[in-house]
Amino acid sequence: MNDLFEAARQLQAFCDRQGWRSCFIGGLAVQRWGEPRVTRDIDLTVLTGFGNEERFIDPLLEHYAARIQDAREFALRRRVLLLVTPGGVGIDVLLAALPYEETIVNQATPFAFAPGVEIRTCSAEDLIILKIFASRPLDIRDAEGIAVRNADRLDWIYMENELRQLAEAKEDAEILRTLARLRKL
Repeated sequence: MNDLFEAARQLQAFCDRQGWRSCFIGGLAVQRWGEPRVTRDIDLTVLTGFGNEERFIDPLLEHYAARIQDAREFALRRRVLLLVTPGGVGIDVLLAALPYEETIVNQATPFAFAPGVEIRTCSAEDLIILKIFASRPLDIRDAEGIAVRNADRLDWIYMENELRQLAEAKEDAEILRTLARLRKL
């Protein structure tokens, strides 16, 4: 796990040197807000906007190896750049541009995972939103752990408002039912 945190710290430092706004989501953020579990990669959201993606993709590809062939084209098409550190830690860089993605980055705060390893993660609320939206079994378990661990501090109205919009876009009413179930835990 120390390799993972060190890889995240180095990636964050790289982004900060570029002046990029970013934060960690996914399994790394779960270590902060939920029930700790094993995770083998790091997920970073970088606020790129639309039309400027190459300005972010190219420096990252110069600094890190691509995990797949044609990673640049894949990132431009799918908005996810798949990289790997020299130590073998997988990195998924999400190229963020939507207003809600900007909110995620704006609300991110630093957390000391270990002495000298302070990493910006998304808020507990945003992590629950992302996990419920993804709706895979592991994501739902992560969301449950976050809800139980932070129940009295969560902004349930914020989460419901954001998830309502996402549920409409995805045409999936189950998303709001999942949030209501988590609130009762």
